[in-house]
Amino acid sequence: MSSTPVAQHTVNGNLLPLRFLRHSFEAKAYNTVKCSVLYDNHEFTPFATDAPTDRPPSPDYRDDWNYAFYLGVRNFPGPATVSWTSLDGTSHTATIDLAQIFKDERVLTKVPDDEFVPNMYPQGLFLDPSIYLEVNDRTISVYMRALIPTQHRQVPDNEYSDARDDVILAWTHTY
Repeated sequence: MSSTPVAQHTVNGNLLPLRFLRHSFEAKAYNTVKCSVLYDNHEFTPFATDAPTDRPPSPDYRDDWNYAFYLGVRNFPGPATVSWTSLDGTSHTATIDLAQIFKDERVLTKVPDDEFVPNMYPQGLFLDPSIYLEVNDRTISVYMRALIPTQHRQVPDNEYSDARDDVILAWTHTY
């Protein structure tokens, strides 16, 4: 756990903001000639290491991302190493320090404090939010997604909409 304190407060029996001790991880690559993302001693873009990647499938493509598939990563095993070639043929290498980006281990969410289900998070801990590292041409971005149950429906006519799972930008850099 990080040594950086997180100022927390209690709302409806929940200790907020939520923190996380583990996370899930996934890398996404778009608009590259080739791309390699290494994190926790694993290659996350095996089909892109020597092959071009496609454009994003739609303008709102991040809304269609599934939850990250590499589960239960203890915060944080080390930085991610990204080596890629952008569409203009330029080779790049970057070290992305997720421990620094998420130094307070705070779950990123758009759920207002008073919309959390009462007493659901009395200890203020959330299990495994998804962290995505996206390489898109010359830009690397890091996002978080966490499924947070809410007291009320987010879409009034949809009985299954009593939660939010927004994909939230945590960090970005263009090389």
